Amino acid sequence: MKVKELDCLYEACPVPLIKAIRELKTMKSGDILILKSDQSCVGVIVEEWGEQNNYPVKVVEIENGDLEVYIQKP
Repeated sequence: MKVKELDCLYEACPVPLIKAIRELKTMKSGDILILKSDQSCVGVIVEEWGEQNNYPVKVVEIENGDLEVYIQKP
């Protein structure tokens, strides 16, 4: 299992989700992508996308509204 980070700070929705989907296509099953964002909508939109596409997603607020969104490739 590999872990990759994707810095999407200061990028508005839906750009972080689009970048995450592109990155996930290059990853193997079980790998985890950590998407970093400062936009609250990113957590919501990625969770919804994860539910619709069977990707486990966990959103963690780090500090002052900064988020780390953990997406595991099934």
